[in-house]
Order: sequence, then C-alpha cells, then structure tokens
Amino acid sequence: MKKEKSGLRKNLAFLVLSSVLLLSACSGGNEGSEGNKESTPPQSTQNTGTETDGGEKQEEPYKISIMMQSFDTNLPNADSPVIKKLEEYTNTDVDIQFVPNSSYPDKVNITLASGQLPSIMVVDKTPSFISAARAGAFWELGPYLKDYPNLSMANDIVLNNSSIDGKNYGIYRERVLGRMGVTLNKVWMDNLGLQPPKTIDEFYNVLKAFKEQDPDQDGKDDTYGVVITKYAGPWDIMQVWFGAPNGWGDDGSGNLVPTHMTPEYREALKFFRKLYEEGLVNEDFAVMDSAVWNDPFVNGEAGVFVDVADNARRLNSPMQEKEPRDTSYTNVFQAPVGPKGHRDMPTTGYAGMLAISKSAVKTEEELKKVLAFIDKLGDVEMQMLLGYGLEGTHYDMVDGYIVPKENLDPGVLQQYNGLNQMLTFIGPDTPTLEQTEINNMIAEVQAANEKIVVANPAQPLVSEVYAQKGQQLDNIIADARIQYIVGQIDDAGLDAAVKLWRETGGDDYIEEINRLYKESQK
Repeated sequence: MKKEKSGLRKNLAFLVLSSVLLLSACSGGNEGSEGNKESTPPQSTQNTGTETDGGEKQEEPYKISIMMQSFDTNLPNADSPVIKKLEEYTNTDVDIQFVPNSSYPDKVNITLASGQLPSIMVVDKTPSFISAARAGAFWELGPYLKDYPNLSMANDIVLNNSSIDGKNYGIYRERVLGRMGVTLNKVWMDNLGLQPPKTIDEFYNVLKAFKEQDPDQDGKDDTYGVVITKYAGPWDIMQVWFGAPNGWGDDGSGNLVPTHMTPEYREALKFFRKLYEEGLVNEDFAVMDSAVWNDPFVNGEAGVFVDVADNARRLNSPMQEKEPRDTSYTNVFQAPVGPKGHRDMPTTGYAGMLAISKSAVKTEEELKKVLAFIDKLGDVEMQMLLGYGLEGTHYDMVDGYIVPKENLDPGVLQQYNGLNQMLTFIGPDTPTLEQTEINNMIAEVQAANEKIVVANPAQPLVSEVYAQKGQQLDNIIADARIQYIVGQIDDAGLDAAVKLWRETGGDDYIEEINRLYKESQK
C-alpha cells in the first residue's frame, strides 16, 4: 500500500502500531488538510449502455444497495439532490437502507441470518460477521485494493486491525484516534459560574449542579446532568477514566484480563449507579433510542454529552438555529483525571467497515464495479458532497474553509443528513471547516488525547471462542451492567453474572486470548 499522505496519517499509523486500540464511534465529516489528488478508478470490462453525443458508449447505471446505521431521524430519500449527484458522479443507482444505530447490531444479525444481503453493509468485527466472512458470505478485498487510486492509500496497520485471519473482508472507515471528549452546555456553566471539570469528582459536581441548581434559570426542576441511550459507548468511555482496561488489560503478571474482571471496572459501576440513583442521568437510558440522543441536550434538558468531541459542533448547530448567538452554546474538554491518572478511550483508527456481499455481488466483474464506486467515494468531490452537502445550499467556501450554513430548513438538511456514514475517508484530504472557537477546541482536544489514549492489546486478535459465543458473552456482561446501574442487582448479582460469563465460555475465551497474545509477541 502507499505511504500516508500527511503528518496526520503518519501519526495515525504510529499510534495504531504502538497501541492497537478499541472503539467505534460516531459520525462526522472528513477534516483533512491537504490538496486534491483526483483520479479515475478502473472501469468494468462490461460495455453495455447508451451512446453519448460523441459516439462513445455510456454504461447503464449500476445498481448498488447499501445498509448503514443512522444517528438521526431526518434522513434523505431517493429524490435527494445530493443522492442524485452521487449517482451521477459514480454512474450508479443507489438504494440506501438506513437503520437506527441503537438497533443496528440486531439488524445486521437478522440480515446475515437471512442470507439476503445488500451489495454493501456497514459492519463491525463482531462474532456474527466473523462467522459469515469465514463461511464465504463476503468478498475478500485485500488483493484488489492496490488497483484503485484512493483505496490503494489505505493504511496497512489499520487494514491489519480490521482484518480477520489476515484477510480483509471490508474496507475500513478511517477515524481520528483521540476522538473522545466531554461536551458541556456553556450557557449553563456560565450561569452557575462553573469551571471545566478536571477530575472525576469535579465532573460529578457539574452533573449535580446541572440537576439541582436550575442552570437554565427558568425556576423549574426540569434539568439533569448527562444524557445516555441504549448505545453503551458513554459507559465504556467513562469506565476507562477510572482505570479499567480498554477491553483487555495486563493483570500485572503479563496475562490479559477482560475489563469486567478488574476492580477498577467495579468502581466505575458504583459511580454510574450513584449517578442513576441521584437522577443525574436520564432514567430511561437503557431503552432510549440513540436516534434521538441529541434531543435532550439541544432542548435544554441535559447539559453533558460524553462521546466524540466533534459532537460539540453538531449539538451547537441546532441550538444556534433555535436562537442564534455570537458565541457557541457548547464547550468540549478532555476526559477528567481519574484515580489511575489521565486516561481516555480511543478509536481503533477505524469505525466499522464497508463489506461487499457475495449474495448480491455475484461475480468478480460486479465486485470491481462496487469497488470502483467505493473508491470514488474517496474523491474530494464525494467527501465534500456526502460530508457537507451541496456548496451554496448546505455550505459555502470562504477563504478556503468550509462554512456550513446556519438555520437550514429541516427539509434542506435532510438532503444530505447521515450520508457521511458511507464514507471511508481513504483518499486525498479535503478543505477543513472554518476556524471557529468550537472547531479549534475540538482539534485541541483530539490532539491532546493522543497522549492519554489507552491501548487494547487484544484488538487484532481473532478468537475462535468469541466468534462462536461472543454475542452471548457480551450480552451477559452488558445486561448485568445495566441491571447493576439501575439497582436491580447488587455486588453478589454482579459476581453471579461474571461467574455465568466464565462458565458459558469466558474462561476458554481468556485462555485463548492469552495464547494468541503471547504468540503475537514472539
């Protein structure tokens, strides 16, 4: 593969190599900083279609179906001018199925079980996908990437992290490593005279003040601290603050242990339970759909958002639309310092993959057409289109920077909303967003995070036990964590859940991971 194009990507490679990392995260536009290197991907050998005015044959648009997650409910339909421009640029007829992020894993499992797969699926390296890939449901893409100008820029190390048995069954969606942040309602902070929380105790005090001290100054008891949904990412992020491992960690003797079997994990859960008992987190977090995750913050009910730092920008935008002001409604900061020091959860350098199914894409000739489509998504024009919409309609270019338009009508915003989920960001860098206060804060947090992200040493290891029983094992711990937080079980109940996990295959999983880990160190 080609070398990285910029210092950012070289830094990405170094960090992923030194600390093979965990977590997917959410959406956002590409924020590269270099010039345009346009190119044309290989063409299919098939030559059917209509003649152009010059007598050349124009292939008929190739039909491609795509299934991907959504983080919003205001999503584009087939008549969207952005989708039409995408189809024109790539000479395709695109059918997009959006699935709410909170139910996406279940939808993936149901779709895999049905055998009726779309051309392209956004997938994670889950047990069900690993099993399906090994069973031949998806194309192995690694040998083809060198033939495409953008895809050939893929980072070898991130390709390795996203591989299964050394093979790439999907094209990763590139993400910044140190992407996490704590977004706060700046107006509420100013109203209460609060400073950014630098420790977990200070973080708790902010949540408590947002609940009890009328931060919006309306005289009503109608606010709380942090909003969380069925998507468990915030819990995962916050438990690392307490010193819990990122997935797996060294137990002190050179062996790896899963995070839920550490005392730091237990301390984090006690803190989460306290937040729930005191009403500092929404009571319905276990059933709340992530598609409406932003709403309580935007509507002035919650004042804290723990997720990717760039959500500070996405939360500020609709708040500005409701009531414009000269300064941002949001501020974003690094994770607070915990008992084990300053720690944060990173991404893996990628957030899911675009996998191409063999049930919908039956021949190598068709495969090359789909790869050509994905390759073109890396062109500057497509990164800009799917990330920011149409110039003049959804954003303007000012002094070389992207300036999103404010106060867009929901119907106009709908035209491109959520389409960035199909972008891989493998390709030339694009212009950046305008240098506003909030954009600069996001960049500073992401850069500073690179010094405190915590490695998951087991990230590249592919476990046979997990491939077979991973979903069941994950559910045992996920359910127990929720039950503990809401008070349905106590420490004895948590111990019983861990015991069940171990008896269901967890002990075999630990043994296998440690064997694979030691083999990888040779």
